[in-house]
Amino acid sequence: MESRVGPGAREAVFAQLADAGRAEQVAQRLIDGIVLGVLDPGERLPSEPELARRFGVALITVREGLGILREAGLVETRRGRDGGSFVVHDDAEHRTLLTARLRGLAQVELSDMAVYFGAILAGAAERAAERASDPEASRLSAWLDSADFGTAASARTNQGGFFLELAVLSQSARLVREQIRLQAEFGPLLLLGLDDADARAEAAAADRRIVRAVTTHRPARAREAAGVLVTALSASLLAAKARVERGGGLDDHD
Repeated sequence: MESRVGPGAREAVFAQLADAGRAEQVAQRLIDGIVLGVLDPGERLPSEPELARRFGVALITVREGLGILREAGLVETRRGRDGGSFVVHDDAEHRTLLTARLRGLAQVELSDMAVYFGAILAGAAERAAERASDPEASRLSAWLDSADFGTAASARTNQGGFFLELAVLSQSARLVREQIRLQAEFGPLLLLGLDDADARAEAAAADRRIVRAVTTHRPARAREAAGVLVTALSASLLAAKARVERGGGLDDHD
C-alpha cells in the first residue's frame, strides 16, 4: 500500500539514528511512523538489509527491533516470495503505547522538548519566508489546500508532513536534519492534541497563516505563526500528560 503523505514525513521515519546500537530506537522510530499514520496499515516495510542501511545500524539490531514490534502486535512477518514485515492496524494498541510513553516523561521534559521543537520550526518558517521562490511557496499552499484535517489520524499525518515540507523550503540542510530528528522523536506526542476537532481547526488555520507569510515573504510573521502553533499543540500535550498522571486516558476530556 502506498502512503498518501509527502516524502518529507517518510524521510523522518527512516532517517539515521543518533545511537546506532539500540534495537529499542529502531522499534520506537517505526512505532512513531505507525502511530503518526506515515506507515499505513497493511504496508510492507523495507527489507531488513534496507532498514539497516537507512538507520545506519547492524542487521541484527533491525531484527531485534522488528521483534519488539511483533511482540507489541504492530507488525506481522510473513514468509515466502511475497513475504516481509507488514504494518498491523490497531488503534487501541497505539494509544496504549503513547500513554505509556507519556507517563514515562516528566512534565519539565515535555515542556523543554516543545520549546526546542518550536524554536527549530520557527527558524524554518522564517527562512522559508526569506528564501522560498514564488513557485515553491505556491506548491506548499496547494499541498495544504488538499490536506485533510477532518479526522485525528489524517490531521496528525498531514500536520507532520506540513512541518517537514516547511523545513525543506527553508533551504537549510541543518534545519531539515534537525526537524526530521525532532519529528521522529517528539512528533507523535506533540500531535496528540489533534484528537480534538477544535484543535484540528486551530492547527489548520495556523498552517494557513504560516503559508500566507511564506508566500508574501514576511519572515517575522512566519516565525510568529509557527510559535503560536507549537504553543497551542504543547498546551494540549501537557493537558494530556496531566490527565494521564491523574489516572485517566488520552481520550478523556477535562
